[in-house]
Amino acid sequence: MPLGPSRRALLATAALLPLVGRPAEASAAAPKTAQQYYDRAARLAGDDPVLRALVKALSPGLSMPETKPLQPLRIFDDVAVLGTSFVQATALLTAQGIILIDALGSPDDAEKIIVPGLRAVGADPSAIKYVVVAHGHSDHFGGAQYLADQYGARVLMSRADWDLIAAERPAHAPRRDLVIADGQRLTLGDTTVTLHHTPGHTPGTVSPIFPVRWKGRRHTAMLWGGTNPPAATAAKRTNLASVLSFAATMRRAGVDVELNNHGGADHGLTRIEQLRAGTTGGENPFVIGRARTRRFMEVMETMLRGRIAQDQEPSPARPAPACC
Repeated sequence: MPLGPSRRALLATAALLPLVGRPAEASAAAPKTAQQYYDRAARLAGDDPVLRALVKALSPGLSMPETKPLQPLRIFDDVAVLGTSFVQATALLTAQGIILIDALGSPDDAEKIIVPGLRAVGADPSAIKYVVVAHGHSDHFGGAQYLADQYGARVLMSRADWDLIAAERPAHAPRRDLVIADGQRLTLGDTTVTLHHTPGHTPGTVSPIFPVRWKGRRHTAMLWGGTNPPAATAAKRTNLASVLSFAATMRRAGVDVELNNHGGADHGLTRIEQLRAGTTGGENPFVIGRARTRRFMEVMETMLRGRIAQDQEPSPARPAPACC
């Protein structure tokens, strides 16, 4: 169900509190300047490559790398990643068809990357039943209408982002189809995906939680739907409230797998290549455990607090933390 007014107020209040859930003495000594927040995030990240990549991705002034082809790969028994080095679509391969999270940037991307990519990992693109658009930027919804036209896939997006793309990109938007409610469950075959509203990156960003299997063993994955902080301070505060709320949801769900639709933001591209090369000793580098998924969200929270603090400071953009 959509968030009610009381729930929204609670989240907005939480966004203003200093590092909630920490001991009182830590809260009293919480950093106040942007650079202090950034430095704290760097300390939280330590030498963890996943967390270090997140710190870098959330630092001000980040420049995007050149886009290169990405060979498709099953990163779990029942999950495949397709796309480029810039943006990826995630295919959940169920007993009754495919749930695709995001659809890349254009019909051409869908035809030339998603369709052959699914075939390359042993899946049939005609089995795509649903396309879940994590947020309303064209690099995530651009191929959705092609997949709907070719295979009859249903396209899902939050109401806020259906409205966003209708206003900003009407010529490129898929036809309005299914609306994602906050906490909605989407079941296909033996897989149930829970779709959570995490606004901030866009007004209607959605982040799913779903089961995955690695060598037959079940894990619980999250996919953060939109990483780069929005420009407006008020939107950053909304983003922060979403991080706090989703972190609590992840804890309740027992999430131990972290995924992202921009693999450059979380060391994901490197982890994909490690799996492809077979250099992980049989382990899956996306299974980072419950403690590290909680730390991932804590790093994101701290970096967002820094970005909000920086908005309120007269000084120019701060340098990225020294760790990254």
